[in-house]
Amino acid sequence: MNGVKRSINVVGLVLLALVFLFPFLWMVSTSLKTLGEAMTFPPKWLPDSLQWQNFVSAWNSGPFLQYLTNSLLVTGGILVFQFITVVPAAYAFARYQFRGQKVLFALIMITLMIPAQLIFLPVYIQMSNWGLLNQVWALILPFASSAFGIFLLRQSFKQVPHELIEAARLDDASEWKIMWRVMVPLAKPTLITFALFSFITHWNDYFWPLVMTTNNDARTLPVGIAQLRNTEGGVSWNTLMAGNMLLVIPVLFVFFMAQRQIIRAFTYTGVK
Repeated sequence: MNGVKRSINVVGLVLLALVFLFPFLWMVSTSLKTLGEAMTFPPKWLPDSLQWQNFVSAWNSGPFLQYLTNSLLVTGGILVFQFITVVPAAYAFARYQFRGQKVLFALIMITLMIPAQLIFLPVYIQMSNWGLLNQVWALILPFASSAFGIFLLRQSFKQVPHELIEAARLDDASEWKIMWRVMVPLAKPTLITFALFSFITHWNDYFWPLVMTTNNDARTLPVGIAQLRNTEGGVSWNTLMAGNMLLVIPVLFVFFMAQRQIIRAFTYTGVK
């Protein structure tokens, strides 16, 4: 009986995995087809010959090196600022008791319910007043902190035994040193998990770069790839999918590099 249940579970997981993998596999298949094969009905999964030229065409269709550089600057800059702001905030909420702590933390959690599209207009006006439109700073500063990161890291910091912190204080370690030399290394899996989520979110962000930029100087890969649809002879779906592959490959690489830390973050229950 247990064997039957196990088999049913395995089949169910395989079917669920196929549901999630199907769009990705179709994107890979289409990116390697000719335009005629991509438009064929009924559709065919495998191309007659692999069209690697689609990737070259997608790359040469615009200033993709500039888009790639901007994407790296934006996502990297956001991560740096978020670490600088999130770590001290999470440490304070986890290890200190101060007046208004619960209210402040509740306000931070409330911001998770506010979509970026709702506040883009006042932020846009502020960036315009600062003269930052069409610059990567307009894409970095609005995300210089993260309520989700504060919440996630706070929960990790609260699991560290208080005795460990007291031992560090007895060794005359400052609060700054305790935070960066003791707490942060112990929360490494959680930090890497948050960094991955943040990277994926801002690497794939289309709305904010579209709103804050009007030229290619500061635009990122999602906006550049979307412009592949604007062709006079109609949409070249094979080239468009090749462009999407260029966008997805860095995300897959980062995910596979960090998957062990992600598993540790969700199974971590304390310090042994």
